[in-house]
Amino acid sequence: MATSAPAPPDPQPRRITARRGIIAAIGFFTIAGLLLNALVVNRQAAAATGDYLVSVDGDDIAVHQDGPHSAPTIVLIHGLGGSANWWNPVVPALSTSYRVIRIDLLGHGRSAKPAGGGYSIPEQGRRVGAVLDRLGVTRALVVGHSTGGSVATALAEQRTDLVTALTLVNTGPHRDAFISSGVIGNLLTVPIAGQLLWRFRSDDLIRKSMSSAVTRDIEIPPQLVDDLRGVTYHALTATSQESTAYLEQRALPDRLTALNKPLLVIFGEEDRRWRSSSATNYRAVPGARVDLLPGIGHSPMLEDPSRTAAILLEFSMIHTSP
Repeated sequence: MATSAPAPPDPQPRRITARRGIIAAIGFFTIAGLLLNALVVNRQAAAATGDYLVSVDGDDIAVHQDGPHSAPTIVLIHGLGGSANWWNPVVPALSTSYRVIRIDLLGHGRSAKPAGGGYSIPEQGRRVGAVLDRLGVTRALVVGHSTGGSVATALAEQRTDLVTALTLVNTGPHRDAFISSGVIGNLLTVPIAGQLLWRFRSDDLIRKSMSSAVTRDIEIPPQLVDDLRGVTYHALTATSQESTAYLEQRALPDRLTALNKPLLVIFGEEDRRWRSSSATNYRAVPGARVDLLPGIGHSPMLEDPSRTAAILLEFSMIHTSP
């Protein structure tokens, strides 16, 4: 009686097993790559590249000066992810009568960008004070934009002898006043995804991330795009986290009331990052002047430099001395 040949083994289970193995390997290497990229991006650092550098605690800080050195001093401090170049449009008007000093905060512009610490708001303020000491400045009106306003406040808290008056430009008074950094800005804070986005940032992506910083239809200067590209991921996120911590510790109006310094607050009514209605919180500071600018967003110095400069000059004429 003839016997039938055994049926060949079904190859389907082997194919399924092999396919699963390939998918698992792809998943493993993808996750490993993302984690490695996050680790590398977090540890990136950069040396200072400014033409005029002042070393503070071993880190080089880039300094920009305009106007006569014998004139009263105005110090301009940029915001998160910015640089001294954000103030370029108002410098010509200010420097005719004042010594204008712009400082790239640690981690920004042409200053050093270490992978370690040093990004807290009090440390940034202390560093600005040390730079001014090296420049021989004993009294100054200090102007801060956005996060730079917190740095200016911290400097005044530490150096009441140095700061004669303060101007805050679109600086949120407390954390609850924050609206958004924009879609891209928010994604940057998401672990893994933020570092991946940073790795592949393009000029177009950077411009989109900066779109919430202006409301008027203006062209973002290429230099500002270059400056933001040069900021390391760690410097940007560390500064952002420290800024939040500073505001959560104590609201700016409370800090400024304790300082008893002349205060000017400039706020664009169409700000997309901070609620312009929160500017009224600064009225709790005795003697504070609050100017709300209609049709202007987060960056008055870019969106309406002539008006911004005029307001600064008017305030400076009253609160600066040789």
